[in-house]
Amino acid sequence: MAKKETVKNAEKLVEMSMEGNDASHDEAHVWRVELAALLHDIGDYKYLRDPSEEKVVEKFLELEGIEEHKKVKILQIIKGMGFKDELAGLENDQLFPEFGIVQDADRLDAIGAIGIARCFTFGGSRSRVLHDPAIQPRSDLSKEQYMKKDEQTTVNHFHEKLLKLKDLMKTKAGQKRAERRHKFMEEFLKEFYEEWDGRA
Repeated sequence: MAKKETVKNAEKLVEMSMEGNDASHDEAHVWRVELAALLHDIGDYKYLRDPSEEKVVEKFLELEGIEEHKKVKILQIIKGMGFKDELAGLENDQLFPEFGIVQDADRLDAIGAIGIARCFTFGGSRSRVLHDPAIQPRSDLSKEQYMKKDEQTTVNHFHEKLLKLKDLMKTKAGQKRAERRHKFMEEFLKEFYEEWDGRA
């Protein structure tokens, strides 16, 4: 079955199943989460080739005729999603539950086995060194320091970001899933360092 068809069928199921729920978990809530989840990486600063790309989602929502209050929420979720924003002390999860749901889902995909694969894929795409014991991970990073294109290694990214995500999960479901994935990353790094040093 095509992905578009699956999304359409999921939307129908949401409409049928959630009709009559209170506003905290109604169809509109799921719709905001879904749209924010689908659109959250468009205009990601790591891939921007043109500053005007930041406005792509905003223009899309306007063209789709999305109501202003819904559009504002979706854009708030997307703009506050990044790890860099948490480093800056933003607490968007206090504004509405959809933010935590989308952010946790995104962060769960950044840790565990898939997260490890994604980390090395991204490091390779930026021609980063795999590991260099002489380059220490940066600690207590500010938003500005995190966004700097300093010479860093792929393995340092685990210490600078990925191993911190478990404690930043906003939902109980996110926290529970993050525990297992976090342990997997710790075991991976232990094995990696042992192999690197010729001890395994």
